[in-house]
Amino acid sequence: MNYWQFGDYLGIGAGAHGKVSQFSKLTLQQQRHHKLRQPKAYLQALDKTAGREPIVDDELSFEFMLNALRLVDGVPSELFSARTGLPLASITAQLAQARERGLLESDTRLLRPTRQGRLFLNDLLGVFL
Repeated sequence: MNYWQFGDYLGIGAGAHGKVSQFSKLTLQQQRHHKLRQPKAYLQALDKTAGREPIVDDELSFEFMLNALRLVDGVPSELFSARTGLPLASITAQLAQARERGLLESDTRLLRPTRQGRLFLNDLLGVFL
């Protein structure tokens, strides 16, 4: 559930991926990382990390929704700010559009796809791109 709620997770082993959040000077910075893919290279390397990429603010709302909206029960709205460091107000227009299109439940305390939103999840996620 932690993964689907946009929590941090560590990737351990060849080809593994992870996401780590760090608070720095009152800001939340998030970074994805991935390990070397080939087991032999992974075992022989001193630094087993193949790459690190920051998740920039422009991508955070989509990344959060990409995970959270796959949950049938959705997530509490306050989890958006807690996990992204962004105010929920930063996506007010997208939330309104998704609700107007019948893809997102109207309860503002919860970010949950409607039945139609689950059937057309790519359309719902596209609102946050």
